[in-house]
Amino acid sequence: MSEWSSLPREGYLPIEDHGLIGDGRGCALVGRDGVVSFMCVPRFDAPPLFCSLLDRQRGGSFLVAPDRLLQSRQRYVDDTGVLVTDLFADTGTVEVTDAFLLEPGARLEEDAPAARGELIRHARVTHGSVDLTVAVRPRGGARGERWAGGWRLRCSRQALTLYLSASRPLPGPECTLALNEGEDLWVALRWSERPVREVSPPIDRRLSDTEEAWRRWTAQLVSDTPRADLVRRSAITLKLLDHVENGAIVAAPTSSLPECIGGDRNWDYRYAWIRDAAYTVFALRRIGLPGEAGGFLNWALTAAQGEGRMRVLYDVDGRPPPVEVIDEELDGYRGSSPVRWGNAAAEQIQHDVYGEILDCAFQWAATGRTLSAGLWHRLADLTEQARTAWKTPDHGIWEVRTPGRPFTYSAAMCQVALDRAARLATRLDLPGDATTWGTEANHLTARIVRDAWDERMNSLTEHLGRGGGLDASLLALPLRRVLPADHPRMVATTRAISQRLGAGNGLLYRYLPQDSPDGLHVPEGAFLLCSFWLVDNLAGQDRVDEASELFEKLCTYASPLGLLAEQIDPGDRSFLGNYPQALSHVGLISSAVVLARAQRGVRPEFSTHAWFR
Repeated sequence: MSEWSSLPREGYLPIEDHGLIGDGRGCALVGRDGVVSFMCVPRFDAPPLFCSLLDRQRGGSFLVAPDRLLQSRQRYVDDTGVLVTDLFADTGTVEVTDAFLLEPGARLEEDAPAARGELIRHARVTHGSVDLTVAVRPRGGARGERWAGGWRLRCSRQALTLYLSASRPLPGPECTLALNEGEDLWVALRWSERPVREVSPPIDRRLSDTEEAWRRWTAQLVSDTPRADLVRRSAITLKLLDHVENGAIVAAPTSSLPECIGGDRNWDYRYAWIRDAAYTVFALRRIGLPGEAGGFLNWALTAAQGEGRMRVLYDVDGRPPPVEVIDEELDGYRGSSPVRWGNAAAEQIQHDVYGEILDCAFQWAATGRTLSAGLWHRLADLTEQARTAWKTPDHGIWEVRTPGRPFTYSAAMCQVALDRAARLATRLDLPGDATTWGTEANHLTARIVRDAWDERMNSLTEHLGRGGGLDASLLALPLRRVLPADHPRMVATTRAISQRLGAGNGLLYRYLPQDSPDGLHVPEGAFLLCSFWLVDNLAGQDRVDEASELFEKLCTYASPLGLLAEQIDPGDRSFLGNYPQALSHVGLISSAVVLARAQRGVRPEFSTHAWFR
C-alpha cells in the first residue's frame, strides 16, 4: 500500500497520481483525489466522457470524495483491476473502491465479451463522519431527468445516455450526503444500451464477481522472474488496455498528456500500433499469456489484409484512425496545448512496418498457428516491397514530423521482413523466393553494419550514410536478431548510447533533437522503453550484474500503484507522456524474462529461438 500523501491545494494532480480501471472495451483514470479525470466509453477511442485531466474547468469529471480533503493514498485489490483510494478529510476517512464491472463468470483469457458497461464507485466511511460529494459532470454537459429511482443523463456531445443510480437517493447528479462511520454509498454509472435485468445480483456481489474474474485470469501468470510483483501488475495493465473481443491493445488509454510540460509534444495514443504487436506478444507469451499474444497477432495480421497499404497504427477495429484534429476548447494538462484527437502518424511512411508485420506472422506460425494462402500472398507482397523500401527515406520509429531520412531502424526492420519471410517459406514450404530473400537479408545486415557506422562516434547512428546522430532505437536490433548483442559494433553502440544519451539514474533519451531534428522545438523526457532495451543488451553481452542493477533502478520509477508512463522527467522523476504506456510495461516484462533466463545461465532468448536454428 502506498503512503499517505498530501494533495495539491490547486492545479493538476501529477500524472503518476492516477490509477487505471477498465473492462476490455473502455477505461478510466481515477486520481487519488477521488476524481475520474479521464474516461472513454464505450470504447477506448470514443470521445471522452470525462477529461478534466486535460482541462480542469471544461473537461468534465466524476467526483466521489469528502469535503475538505487533506491526504490520500491508492492501491489495487491484489491481482485485480479493482482500485481502492483512501481519502482523509479533517472530519473522517473514506475508502472508495472503483471498478468497471465484468459479467458474472467472465473469462478474461477468452476473446469474448466480458464488459457490463458499468462503472461502480463504493464509498465507505472508515473513521469519523464526512460530507460526501457526488458530482457527475460530463464534458459538454448533460440533460438530466429522473429515472427509476436514479437519474438519466443524455450527453449529446458523446452521443451517450448514462444511467446513474445509488444505494441511497441522490437529490441530483451533483449532491452532498452526510455519512457516519460504518455507513457506505454505492454509486453506479451505466452506459450500456442493453435493458437492465429485472432480477440482478446485488451490487456487492457484482463487484466480487469482477474480482474473481480478474484473479482467475492472473492465476495463469508466470511468477519466476525478478520483481514478479511489477511483472504481474504490468500484465494486468496490458490487459486493461486490451480490446478483449478482438485482441487489439491500445498504446495508452489517454491523449495529449505532454512529453514536455507547456510544450506541444502531445499525441493521441488510444490506438493500436503494428509496431507494438511483435514486442507485446513476445512479452506476453513468456509470462503465461499465449491467448492474449495470439489475439494481438491475429488482430495485426487481419489489419494487414485490409487496405492496399500497410499503416503503422489502426483503431481497435483495424481501421484507419480518425484524422488528427486540434481541440481548441481544452487548455491541456497544466496548460500544455494543443490537445489532439486522432493521430496523423497513420498517414506517415514508416518502413519498419514491413518487418513488424512479418515478425508477427513469424511468431504466429512458430507457435503452431497456420497462415492462410491469402494472408501469405499478402505477406509475400510486403516482403517484395521491403526489398527496395529501405533505400528510400521515411519518418522512422519515432514518427518525426520532418522530411524523411533513411533511418537505420527502418532498414533493419526491412531486413527482418526479408529474413522472416525466407524462414517461413523454407520451414512451411510456402511459395516465394526464399533463397533471394535470405541472401538479401544478409546483404542488408552487412550494409547496416557498414553504412550506419560512424568512426568518429564509434557507434552505429540513426540513419545510413554520414551525418546521423545517436538513436536509442538501435538498442532494439539484437531484440529483433538483426545483430547479436555481443557484436563488436553493437557493444560499441551500447556504450555510446549509454554515455551520450544518458539522462542520469539509468534513464535514456531517445535521441538529441539538436543532432536529430524531429520538427518540434521543445525538449522531452527520458524514454523508459529505451532503458529496458539497454537492460536486454547488457544481459546479451554477459553483463548480467549490470543489467540486473539497471533493471532494479528502473523499477523504482514505477508509481506507487506499479504503473509506468511513456517518459520520465530526469530532473524530478515526474511522469510525462501518455499514461500508462503499454510499451513501457512490455519493456519491464521482457527485461524481467531476459534476466530470469540469464540468471539461470541460459542465453537470453530475443525471439522464437527454435526457428532460427
